[in-house]
Amino acid sequence: MGTKTQRIAGVALAVALAVPVAPAVAAETGDHAAVQTMLDRFQRKAGPGAAVHAGDGQGSWTLSSGSATTPGQRPITAGDHFRVASQTKTFTAAVVLQLFDEGIVDLDAPIERYLPGVVTGNYDGTVITVRQLLNHTAGFPHDPAGAKTKPDGTFDLATLVRAAMDDKPVSAPGAYHYSNVGYLVLGLLIEKLTGKYVGDAITERIIEPLGLTETSFPPPGKRTLTSPYLPGYQGFQLGGAYFWVDMTTSFELSKWSASAAIESTLTDLAKFDRALVSGTVVSPKALTEMRTVVPWTPGSPAGYGLGQFSIQLSCGGVAWGHDGSLPTGHASLTLATDDGWFASVVTNTNQLPTDPSAIDVANAALCEGR
Repeated sequence: MGTKTQRIAGVALAVALAVPVAPAVAAETGDHAAVQTMLDRFQRKAGPGAAVHAGDGQGSWTLSSGSATTPGQRPITAGDHFRVASQTKTFTAAVVLQLFDEGIVDLDAPIERYLPGVVTGNYDGTVITVRQLLNHTAGFPHDPAGAKTKPDGTFDLATLVRAAMDDKPVSAPGAYHYSNVGYLVLGLLIEKLTGKYVGDAITERIIEPLGLTETSFPPPGKRTLTSPYLPGYQGFQLGGAYFWVDMTTSFELSKWSASAAIESTLTDLAKFDRALVSGTVVSPKALTEMRTVVPWTPGSPAGYGLGQFSIQLSCGGVAWGHDGSLPTGHASLTLATDDGWFASVVTNTNQLPTDPSAIDVANAALCEGR
């Protein structure tokens, strides 16, 4: 992608001088002072604004800090649309696990069984399994290098995967290395086994049955977000001034497809994650498979499973979910627990990680009152 300055140069976008923004709190906040304090600290290290939508089966609440726009003073709401980035992977994985439930996919079968001749070149599709694609242990790099667009500027999923096959493996199969490429291959798997465009398969199997009316998988070429939406920004310093550049529509989403293209809201993401942990989306057997993790550190119970990861909460217990960020200027995280608690966090830039982080905000919300 080049340096940050190179990415920004030549982009015909409005540039706004960042000015100090007082924390803005959504009307329904109630008494969540500790969470608000953590959110304010996070926002000062992240984007022009940040928000958390949290609660349990008895109710929900939303806190906002900073502003959804710059310049401006508008709180981020739980209904603002944004790019969920790699939270898309949980949707993609859920479809694959549904196919597992239907007896169509064997998680430990080589991908060659289902997509003959696709995983080839520098990789061996007779060795790499579906499970390894799901838990990022296939040895793929983060993104395919050198993929060409179609004449209309969009990306073809098969072309993206084919380009990745010429890239050098980052490891032998079996070692964890986070990769969008594996989820692009899974997108092809879904298309092959369902006979549908991957976005349509996710919509028909996940989005529509759960009533996620504010969630959508954009068709190739669609860069705009549904209104109301959260603008995304990238920041840079020029001399003694700091600027935010609106990047909301600057990237073609088909480049990320099944790995990171979905748009949604804090409310819908929380609804999806709660449905997943409750067993509504996949069977208990499939959910157990999703929760079989590759540990972050040796011996740790926390790690990455099949399209979601686990986080140890400071108050005890485990939360499950995913995060995501894109150069469109959106970064987010959604976590849910088996006892019905949830927290979904967003900021309108992709300049992460920060300290405190989105996980710290979600942890504060999930542990409040426990």
